[in-house]
Amino acid sequence: MEKYLTIIVPCYNEEANLKRGVLQEMLKYLTRQSVSWELIISDDGSTDGSAKLVKTIIAKYQNCKFLGNPHGGKPAALLAGINVASGKYILTTDMDQSTPIGELDKLLPYLNKGFDIVIGSRGINRKNFPLYRKVGAAIFMSVRKFLILREIKDTQCGFKLYEAATLKKAFPGLEFIRKEKKAKGWTVTSFDVELLHIIKKMGKRIKEVEVVWHDRDISVGKGGGLNRYFKESKDMFMQVLRVKINDLKGMY
Repeated sequence: MEKYLTIIVPCYNEEANLKRGVLQEMLKYLTRQSVSWELIISDDGSTDGSAKLVKTIIAKYQNCKFLGNPHGGKPAALLAGINVASGKYILTTDMDQSTPIGELDKLLPYLNKGFDIVIGSRGINRKNFPLYRKVGAAIFMSVRKFLILREIKDTQCGFKLYEAATLKKAFPGLEFIRKEKKAKGWTVTSFDVELLHIIKKMGKRIKEVEVVWHDRDISVGKGGGLNRYFKESKDMFMQVLRVKINDLKGMY
């Protein structure tokens, strides 16, 4: 039976975040909603205690699912959830809940205003965000807007609400999925840019809404450090450039 809303949460080594109650926060919000919903936790081959914790927490909820997947990267974990989602609309959100699930209240009204996709926007003044990341985010946004999706400020916020039929049609078109790229460890990608571009090319209407964002991620199994950040920034720039080149070639 089709539900109104599916929430998909990718999970990779989120044990520390889970222990501070993020999943309970989501469930507390969802159980108060009047619309039908399902929550899908799509695990990306976690090597810590995430899977066990998730299964324990959601055990008493019939409308919650746990998907155990081999490690393939965030896009692969999302696709696994998308493939089994039964909601008319799909919300993707991150396990750390830097954007709290309650911010969905800001996105939902736009579904009745003719928009197919409603995306969260974090702005530049992000709480608990190191200066080098704020500067990096501003540079990335400027370069990306010069190349593609000029009308969108923040493509990278993980808090996005989609019409399910649109997402299921667009997501398999990602280069990451088509070429079956393999991930190693926690990898940050700019697949969101390509996905939004594909959706825009489909003629769908996208609305950007400012949401609360406060870095709450305390996970320790994803790696980190300044050197890793600069490498990821370079990789993301090259990915955006590749989207632009693919677009010029008429691949979308």
